[in-house]
Amino acid sequence: MSLWFEVIVFTASLAAYADPLLDRIDTQHVISKRYYREHCTVNKQGRYVKDLSRLERSLSRVVIIDNTPYAYSMHEANALPISSFNEDCVGDDKLLTLLPFLEAIHGLQDVRSVLGLRVGAK
Repeated sequence: MSLWFEVIVFTASLAAYADPLLDRIDTQHVISKRYYREHCTVNKQGRYVKDLSRLERSLSRVVIIDNTPYAYSMHEANALPISSFNEDCVGDDKLLTLLPFLEAIHGLQDVRSVLGLRVGAK
């Protein structure tokens, strides 16, 4: 993905938990920036919401891939929902199935023009 996109991780986890895991999986150092729980906004229900404006990037070029709808509720037009990772499933390739779609949208002026067409988007 780093050939087509800047890869940023935005997690509701604490840095102390997330960093060791990210260090382990990012052996090629493709993650350019990391955002953690302290970068999230807490909604009225006490849930952590990822405010993409904190990325200081044009939202027309931002895709958030997340398994938790309330986490991207501030920016639903930028969301590409995915089901939860199943660590018990050796063949969990949900992220890989997104590759053709992400390749297709990487050159768009505004990714929201396509992301907003998906079923259930608001």
